[in-house]
Amino acid sequence: VHLPVRTPDKARTLYAGAGDRVRVAAVSDLGDESAVGSFYAGLPPLWASIHCAGGFAMSRIEDTTLSDLRKMLDGNTVSAFLCCREAVKAMKGRGGRIVNVASQLGVEPRRGGGMVAYSVSKAAVAALTLALAEEVASEGIWVNAVVPSTMDTEANRRAWPDFDHSKWPKLGEVAAAIAFLASPQNAVTRAALVPVYGYA
Repeated sequence: VHLPVRTPDKARTLYAGAGDRVRVAAVSDLGDESAVGSFYAGLPPLWASIHCAGGFAMSRIEDTTLSDLRKMLDGNTVSAFLCCREAVKAMKGRGGRIVNVASQLGVEPRRGGGMVAYSVSKAAVAALTLALAEEVASEGIWVNAVVPSTMDTEANRRAWPDFDHSKWPKLGEVAAAIAFLASPQNAVTRAALVPVYGYA
C-alpha cells in the first residue's frame, strides 16, 4: 500500500507495525497536478487506486465565498480527478480497480442545505465516477464509488454530539466495502455508486 500524505511522520507512526507493506510518501497537495503525477510515476505496477482524500465544510450560501467553493472543489473534485487520471494511465494494458469516495449529499443533494459547496463538490465526484467507468470499462478498469452518510468519527461526534452515533457507518465497515470493490474478487461491479449509509 502506497499512501500519499501531508504529514508523513504521523502516518509512519500510525502504520509502524505494517513494515514495508505500507509505504508513505509526502505529497503536499493532491489538488496539485505535478505533485499527483510525480507520486503515481514513482509507483510499481498498479492494481487498485482508492481516492478518499477530501474535506468538509458547512455554511449557508450567503456565508459561502467563492474561495470556500473552490476549496471544496479542489479538495474533493480536483483531487479525485487527478488521481483517477494518473491511475488510468498506470493501469493501461493491465486493467485494475478505481474506487472514489462520494457522499450521500452528493447523490441526494436535497439533503445538502447548509452544505452547498460540499454537496456540489461530491456530486461532481459521483459524476466523474460514472462517466469514467464507461470510458475505461473496455480496458478492464472497473471504476466505482462508495457513498457514505455521516461516518462515525471523533470529529463528527464532536460536531453533532446530540445525534444517534450508533446509526452512523463505522470506518471499518466503509473500508470493507472499498476493499471489495478494489479487489480482484470484484469481477462484475462497475459504474456503481454504492451506498454505505448504515442506519443514517
